[in-house]
Amino acid sequence: MSERLFGIHGAALTLRSQRMGVIASNIANAATPGYKARDIDFNAALDARLANARGAAMIGGDAQMVYRQPTMPSMDGNTVELNREQVAFAENAVAYSATLSFVQGRVNTITRALKGE
Repeated sequence: MSERLFGIHGAALTLRSQRMGVIASNIANAATPGYKARDIDFNAALDARLANARGAAMIGGDAQMVYRQPTMPSMDGNTVELNREQVAFAENAVAYSATLSFVQGRVNTITRALKGE
């Protein structure tokens, strides 16, 4: 039902939230030796969610989770590049905010329609 009301934006909002958690985890572990930075392939994850919502079988549970390839690997094996993570976090936060604004607008429209305004 939410797919009919919100289109892809409901699934996108959930995925953006999950991605924000993954990126925050990367930032928190920037000084942890051997930590491997991860990210969510947003497009693949969204496609999988939408296919699953339409009744198709999921191919893999964590198929959308990928490890980041460092531009400049550190000596301790940590692949977190703080500048890159901060940019990814900011971009994801802007996209999350835009998606949330759309969903809120849609909810407001439906609420006004139900009230007869």
